[in-house]
Amino acid sequence: MLLVNEIFHSIQGESSHAGKPCVFVRLTGCNLRCHYCDTMYAYDEGVSMSVEEVQEHVNRFQCGLVELTGGEPLLQKETPLLAEVLLKQDKTVLVETNGSVNIDILPGNVIRIMDIKCPSSGEHKKMDWNNISRLTPQDEVKFVVANRVDFDWASEIVRSRHLESGCTVLFSPVTERLPPAVLSEWILESGLNVRFQIQLHKLLWPDQQGK
Repeated sequence: MLLVNEIFHSIQGESSHAGKPCVFVRLTGCNLRCHYCDTMYAYDEGVSMSVEEVQEHVNRFQCGLVELTGGEPLLQKETPLLAEVLLKQDKTVLVETNGSVNIDILPGNVIRIMDIKCPSSGEHKKMDWNNISRLTPQDEVKFVVANRVDFDWASEIVRSRHLESGCTVLFSPVTERLPPAVLSEWILESGLNVRFQIQLHKLLWPDQQGK
């Protein structure tokens, strides 16, 4: 069984799939407590569902892109099975993870979006750095940046671990803490080959859960 916080159909707001229709399966539970977390309701709230029930709910939307998110979806032991079931239906499956759990428990065709926590999150020391070597070219790494300290820290990680050559790297501003234009300028000045992103869903549906 899986503990599920919500399942909804929306526009993908982040990653290289931004702008596409997507079904989100938000699983309950997280082992981190980031200072800027915008999904605290997923820490504990949820209902038990079987993999088959989740699959049936997802299929109601007739959408080919599915994201498993949280919380931290890799904390639940049946998450890899759910991903495998969805892959067998020819779904493109994204899994957003905070990088503290071994990402290799997922099936090989899953696109893993690893959110490497910056210092402002208060949780940057919880990262499993072995996950860097587990990344493949289809995977993506995300840094959520709140200030210049975060940006410089993230830039050093990108350069020292050669992330640009191994996968897609995304930089996002923390909503209402760092103006998007400022982060954009920093990226341009740095010479980093990273992708700027902004949370499209928050522009479309501000402060609305399940969007």
